[in-house]
Amino acid sequence: MAFSFLNQELAIDLGTANTVIYQNDQVVLDEPSIVAIDNNTGKCIAIGQNAKLMHDRTNPGVRTIRPLKDGVIADFNAAEMMIRGFIKQVSSKRPSIFTPNLKMVIGIPSGSTEVEIRAVRDSAEHAGGRDVFLIYEPMAAALGIDLNIEAPQGNMVVDIGGGTTEIAVISLGGIVASESLRVGGDIFTDDITQYLRQQHNIKVGEITAEKVKLSVGAVIQELDVEPDPIKVRGPNLMTAHPVEANITYQEIAHCLDKSIAKIETSILHVLEETPPELYSDIVENGIWLSGGGSLLRGLAKRLFDKVNIEFHVADDPLHAVARGTCKALNNTDKYPFLMR
Repeated sequence: MAFSFLNQELAIDLGTANTVIYQNDQVVLDEPSIVAIDNNTGKCIAIGQNAKLMHDRTNPGVRTIRPLKDGVIADFNAAEMMIRGFIKQVSSKRPSIFTPNLKMVIGIPSGSTEVEIRAVRDSAEHAGGRDVFLIYEPMAAALGIDLNIEAPQGNMVVDIGGGTTEIAVISLGGIVASESLRVGGDIFTDDITQYLRQQHNIKVGEITAEKVKLSVGAVIQELDVEPDPIKVRGPNLMTAHPVEANITYQEIAHCLDKSIAKIETSILHVLEETPPELYSDIVENGIWLSGGGSLLRGLAKRLFDKVNIEFHVADDPLHAVARGTCKALNNTDKYPFLMR
């Protein structure tokens, strides 16, 4: 095609915590979904990693916004700024005097309402998308894990993202039974913040709680390989004097217990709704875990003990949805489950 440089194709995993963009089958952007805005002018001053460095550290003249909440767009204006900024970052790597025709495939939660779907589509179109396709995240995760989603057999995926947990049984290129749960990495971070306040009287911010989750995040009390405790410093809630505490993985497993129990209940609920023939396929093939939440230590074991079906963590679970979105982008005419 003579004018192929005028066409640009992007696969976008628009996540609550991180946005990942694939182009030409490779990751060209992986940044936190956050925007920093100048309060006086309303202009965007930073996006992604640069904005995250400012998060919880701003003065009254600057505010940081996370445009997505629970997997869907909560701040339309900030979301548009963020998508536009990210597309600009990607496009600047291949300069052109013409504005390229943008074709995009974007992942959305399977429980999205019509209004939420429209918000994503409008944001993408306002940011320059000419041809916008949407794909449900569990479908994208299954594609990214390399499951044969068009075969007449049952595949089950549990995608634990920053804002939502997407649970779906897929067969013949369609979702047979699914549940979209507003529990994910952000809720786990909140649980840790609350736990440190109640049990250790320490006030910590989102970034510190996130660090604790990554260092000692676990969901069972006994691990084969135990991570070292992490030292947390912060002001005492009563006296404002500096205090520090050593936090172990057992404490985190205890404080995440209720949130993980909600995911277990939803998995069982989706299995109850699954037709028996597909259920037997799932028992045989196991259930696949993807998303950042699947990296919590001991999760596959805990879920196996509860459900009695083998759980497998996908390779590079953080990028499973983005990889699947990229595959869908390469086959937009072949996959009927893509929404235009």
